[in-house]
Amino acid sequence: MKRIITAAIAILSVVPHIAVLNVLSAEKPEVSAGAYVLISADTGEIVCSENCNQKLPMASTTKIMSTLLCLESGGLDEQFVVDSEAIKVEGSSMGLQEGDIVTKYALCCGMLLPSGNDAANAAAVRISGSIEAFAELMNERAQELGLSRTYFVTPSGLEGEGHGSSAYDMAILAREALKNETFREICSSESIKLEFGNPPYTRWLKNTNKLLSMYDGVYGVKTGFTDEAGRCLVSACERDGERLICVTLNDRNDWNDHMALYNYGFETVKKVEPDIPEGLELEVAGAENDKIVVIAGDASSAVTTISANPEDFTYRVISSPFVYAPVSAGDELAQLEISYNGREVSRIPLYATEDAPVKQAEKSREKDDSNVFEKIISKLRSFFS
Repeated sequence: MKRIITAAIAILSVVPHIAVLNVLSAEKPEVSAGAYVLISADTGEIVCSENCNQKLPMASTTKIMSTLLCLESGGLDEQFVVDSEAIKVEGSSMGLQEGDIVTKYALCCGMLLPSGNDAANAAAVRISGSIEAFAELMNERAQELGLSRTYFVTPSGLEGEGHGSSAYDMAILAREALKNETFREICSSESIKLEFGNPPYTRWLKNTNKLLSMYDGVYGVKTGFTDEAGRCLVSACERDGERLICVTLNDRNDWNDHMALYNYGFETVKKVEPDIPEGLELEVAGAENDKIVVIAGDASSAVTTISANPEDFTYRVISSPFVYAPVSAGDELAQLEISYNGREVSRIPLYATEDAPVKQAEKSREKDDSNVFEKIISKLRSFFS
């Protein structure tokens, strides 16, 4: 359990930059997609959109969820033999054959780069025992994320009855997936060298996402295509610390549309600094002083938001239920959570500014307890000898 302590005062010595989206002069581009959305990767707020809440087939962008669940299931480097029935699937493939020895990590690469339907099915069976059971897991996670217009039937994105999502739901899913460092590392790679097979041997997988090399700052995420869904694309881009996510569904001109939408989005961004509390204190059990002052470390990234109202930012200190002495200056004791309009956008580590030695009375008690324990051990040794 974690205890949440509300923070409130003025500015710390180290302040993160908060990028604020100020949509004024830039002209929104014409987009050929059946539905699209451009959002802040940090807050999930919509920059611009059209039909973004309409449920549509989303093809292999489905594999964003499949890969995220696979990564979160653990044991990524454990070798196993793929299920021979699971890999018998039409469409795009990472090249799995019956008897191949793989790892979950390899399957994640196979899903995100060449968009392997065989990889998605193999991962589903390995994790849940069947494709149907894995689909249930996918839908449970969708509910947790609040994806109200999303329903999964297959792990690959091949159409099934009711399988579909909205552009906004897919953007929020991508936002969650990109918090996973391994997911981001894989989906941002133009190619990856792996070993799998029977026996495993070295081979290269190539990413189908051409936008990685077409537009500066793109770091993912996933392509998709079926006859029913058309061309689908989920991408993410970072420029000068601002991060945006773009989704287009049923878009015959997706590469150019994503670049145009990013041009529009980044033209409207500016940075502001929130008023982060200073003088924060934590209670320390067993110390000479009951409380200790903590200070924030450096923020790891900028945050892109719609407006720059300081009152829209809130702060709270997140710590363990108890902090015990002794504490040394520089120890990380907690984190400062920054939220914008009720949604968490960043966390900053909080460090002790001074030492907090154990209270003398506590030391004496510890010594007494130690002496009693030593006496008990001594008597036991004498008894058994």
